[in-house]
Amino acid sequence: MAYRLGIDIGGTFTDFVAYDESGRALRAWKNLSTPHDPIQGIMTGLRAFGDIPAIRAIRLGTTVATNALLEGKGARVAYVTTRGFRDVPFIGRGNRRHHYDLAWVKPKPFVKRRDAHEVDERVGADGAVLQPLDEAAVADLADRLKEEGAVEAVAVVLLHSYLAPEHERRIKAIFAERLPGLPVSISYEVLPKWKEHFRASTTICDAFIKPVVGRQLGAMRRQLDEQGVAAGIVVMRSNGGEMSLDAAVAQPIQIAVSGPTGGVIAAKRVAAHLGLPNLVTLDMGGTSTDVSTVVDGQEKFTTDFEISWGRPIQVPMIDIRTIGAGGGSIARIDAGGMLVVGPESAGADPGPACYGRGGGLPTVTDANVVLGRIGAGSFLGGTMALDAEAARAAVGPIGQALGLSVEQAALAIVRIANNNMVGALHTVLTEQGLDPRDFVLVAFGGAGPPHVSDLMSEAAIPRGLVPNFPGQFSAFGFTMADARVDRARTVQLTSRAFDRARATAAMGDLVAECRAELAAQGHPEVAIRRSVEMRYLGQNYELEIPTEAEAFTPDEVEGLLATFHAQHEARFGFRLDDPMEIVNFLVTGTARTGDLAFPAIPEADGPAVPCGRRPVWFGDGFLDTPVYARGDLRAGHAFAGPALVEEAASVTVLDPGKSLTVDRTGNLLITA
Repeated sequence: MAYRLGIDIGGTFTDFVAYDESGRALRAWKNLSTPHDPIQGIMTGLRAFGDIPAIRAIRLGTTVATNALLEGKGARVAYVTTRGFRDVPFIGRGNRRHHYDLAWVKPKPFVKRRDAHEVDERVGADGAVLQPLDEAAVADLADRLKEEGAVEAVAVVLLHSYLAPEHERRIKAIFAERLPGLPVSISYEVLPKWKEHFRASTTICDAFIKPVVGRQLGAMRRQLDEQGVAAGIVVMRSNGGEMSLDAAVAQPIQIAVSGPTGGVIAAKRVAAHLGLPNLVTLDMGGTSTDVSTVVDGQEKFTTDFEISWGRPIQVPMIDIRTIGAGGGSIARIDAGGMLVVGPESAGADPGPACYGRGGGLPTVTDANVVLGRIGAGSFLGGTMALDAEAARAAVGPIGQALGLSVEQAALAIVRIANNNMVGALHTVLTEQGLDPRDFVLVAFGGAGPPHVSDLMSEAAIPRGLVPNFPGQFSAFGFTMADARVDRARTVQLTSRAFDRARATAAMGDLVAECRAELAAQGHPEVAIRRSVEMRYLGQNYELEIPTEAEAFTPDEVEGLLATFHAQHEARFGFRLDDPMEIVNFLVTGTARTGDLAFPAIPEADGPAVPCGRRPVWFGDGFLDTPVYARGDLRAGHAFAGPALVEEAASVTVLDPGKSLTVDRTGNLLITA
């Protein structure tokens, strides 16, 4: 046997999915995360698997970079820039998070102003060197920082370096000579695009987390070696591709949103298998909920992302929106006497009150236990007993404050959590001009399936899907992810004087970089996608226009300009006769890393038979509800709600008025 293993480290649980490449069989399991030392959670899961020598490849979704950025626990960074531009990260943009809050204070970048240093050099807007780099001054700066011994990483962002990177590269070389081992991030390698604030912020964030990521990934590799795990290990990028451990240490900003990508990848593959073009994904874990869309079979990507307000990170990533609503989200009564759920979470330690680990605050999971939706004796396949009385005791004070029974208070907690998630669904559907009625809601994460029926009703989504292994679905997605590299570079050209040779050279360089990086990861066969970002001269935002041109011939250029006119009119309802401008060249390289088969399950030879019954609260009271074991269901089984479908890592709640059908590979399809 040879296993491909996906691992997703969440705030509450660490999830595992192993795919047997020879037998085409899947195995999934999970254990509690260890937030103080995430590697211990991985090792616990590997020991539970047992057959460690049979693991051929490990694909890891990690929150190490995300947590360092969110918590502000990174390195002390020295910022090196062109003389006169040291305040770019501190000035930022002119927008405000709260327009009328006079007490609001703009968040500070991950660098102190006293650690911002200027050097004499200058590159013009056309890429010409106007002033040579003062290398002696750079060497003096490196010596001074070495003597002080406080700086742990360096971020280098020079003006217009995306056109002429030689000065940044030389600064990196000087620091390597004077301060060997000190991590240095240069903007040309991190984000070679214009707009100084975004480039500076992204490069600073990369340097800020580089030592932290290096330490944790290095420690993980050592512990895996000590346990006899010889498998190759890669980390999931924010764009849904994979990268080696060394590459992740060199550019940790590429894994800033690593974990949530797996669910979107898996949903896309499952939907393609079932012939479903439009999906909205909902990944509800213990701490947060992530939502995204797949439209016409393609996930949506973005570079417009802020890890926290005012700290942009402009690397390509799957467009995923996150809110603080999870199974561990804590319910409370605010100062105005209103019920609030989240974003604070009980996490894995102590966890919800029903876990019996010392937690006493009411959570969404506790509310679902009180309502009978989660069985106290069947959680995690019966391996982790829940304390139903502790859940009632935690929810009780909420009911007393609101004048409600314990069950009514629990239902109120669930409804508030649902409302928060409906808001998130609207941000990726209706706010983007997408009709929810055209989509299928794919619910996963351990806490997602209990809410799928409610969310279908409240968000006006007519169909739902609970895939196999919903509690480990992101880890499942990692096992089928492709290798992917995105490259971008600013090269400004106008339709008035289009330099075809320069455009061809710029695109060719990006293609070569993609091929080289994927080849270094062991992927010689690469599919290339090319595009450019264009606008009318004088506009401030661009449209991405795909192109297959390897060389920008006159016919290719004419076709590109015509395509931009058409797409601009389709998007905004008008076109102009103004000159057009190409701003950025974009290239994506992908390499398939091995397909994954979806094994069929046996056909049903009779109606589905419940394995038990229990009272479950729906609407105004308890209903005697059949409980089905998902492992007993067969292809073609169908039944109407109310019903529960239990499995090791989750439970699907089917409301009255909805029906469920099991497809040929075991997915649960829900319709109103």
